[in-house]
Amino acid sequence: MFDPHHYPVVLYWSAEDQAFIVEVPDLPGCMADGATQEAALANVLVVIQEWMDFAHEFGREIPAPRERLQIAA
Repeated sequence: MFDPHHYPVVLYWSAEDQAFIVEVPDLPGCMADGATQEAALANVLVVIQEWMDFAHEFGREIPAPRERLQIAA
């Protein structure tokens, strides 16, 4: 399995949720939140590992982390 620390993430503030949100674009549906940036980033590491454990358990492919995100606006 891949190291959860190697996946690029997108971190942003959500006024609606009053929390920082972290999304992992390489892992569909993988996201976490937290009251601070640090908490959100710590939480997403746990969620990435859980995402990978679930995929592994059910024989699903775990995408390799990209080296960097390409975002076009």
